Amino acid sequence: MTNAQLIYWGLTLVKVLLVFMVILTAVAYYGLAERRFSAFMQDRLGPNRCGPQGLIQPLADGIKFFFKEDVIPNHVDKTLYILAPVLTVVPAFVTFAVVPFGTSVKVLGNDMQLQIADFNIGILYILGIVSLGVYGVAIGGWASRNKYSLMGGLRASAQMISYELAMGLSIIGVLMVYETLSLRGMVEAQNAYISWAPFIPKWGFIVQPLGCIIFIIAAFAETNRVPFDVPEAEAEIVAGYHLEYSSMKFALFMMGEYSNMVTSAAVMTTLFFGGYLFPCVWVNNWIMSQHGAVAALMFIGIFTVKAGFFAFLFIWVRWTLPRFRYDRVMQIGWRVLLPLALLNIVLTGLYYLIKWSLVMKG
Repeated sequence: MTNAQLIYWGLTLVKVLLVFMVILTAVAYYGLAERRFSAFMQDRLGPNRCGPQGLIQPLADGIKFFFKEDVIPNHVDKTLYILAPVLTVVPAFVTFAVVPFGTSVKVLGNDMQLQIADFNIGILYILGIVSLGVYGVAIGGWASRNKYSLMGGLRASAQMISYELAMGLSIIGVLMVYETLSLRGMVEAQNAYISWAPFIPKWGFIVQPLGCIIFIIAAFAETNRVPFDVPEAEAEIVAGYHLEYSSMKFALFMMGEYSNMVTSAAVMTTLFFGGYLFPCVWVNNWIMSQHGAVAALMFIGIFTVKAGFFAFLFIWVRWTLPRFRYDRVMQIGWRVLLPLALLNIVLTGLYYLIKWSLVMKG
């Protein structure tokens, strides 16, 4: 292996570790943010004892989970019971691999993309990996051999199938507009203005408003968040699929849920809100003309602010809306979102058909 290859793989390994640590930290403090925001919304105090304003609370929670007694009930299927939390958290972390959070920066004479892997089928990778997450939930519910856990796992499976269809179909309109499956390609395509409306950025939520709404609703359902948290509805099935779990196994389920929300916020930002781009094309071009490290930090800052807003949206909705009844959740998925997603594809196709027909006649 040549020195250039060693440097490349070394930088890639460093990038993977840095992104992993950033996501892990974001997940830890996302839990603290939810507890603090929920306390504010309910006019009460959240965790504020560990460190200034409770900033060391995530570390205290991690230590607590690590040292708690790890109880494995005698009636469970031990192999699947232990495997389930791992199958939940691993897909949640690896999904972020194809999300671009900046352009590139030169390190040791090499252009390092601010993205772990730039697949030309990145969006298919996301859909494929996301669909694996439900196996951990379903296996956890089955392996627990508890009727409430089993019911939670079955609910999660049905919900995943229902809303994954709508989510996948909502993205097709975006693919038709940007003509690429690469997430970086989609972001670069959004660094432009709409042809019929100068000074309006060609962002996904502008050219595909219906697809954007469907995707956001489906993302809430895919992450099992209120008002779609029927797999763990406390008032109905106690705690659902993770009822029999404790210690770090329970913590892994929680990490999987919060990392899924972080990744969902990042994907929403990438597909529909310009990714790491500013709304003005000339501002983006000016940032790109700056020194590599400066430009990278500015793009990362823009991406973080956007993704942070959608991460906050998950918290806001949870503490604002009540949980839907299970049959309503299924009806929304099959009778509302799925037909609307198909309609969005048809309307987008008709638009481009008429546009190309006019171009050919002209």
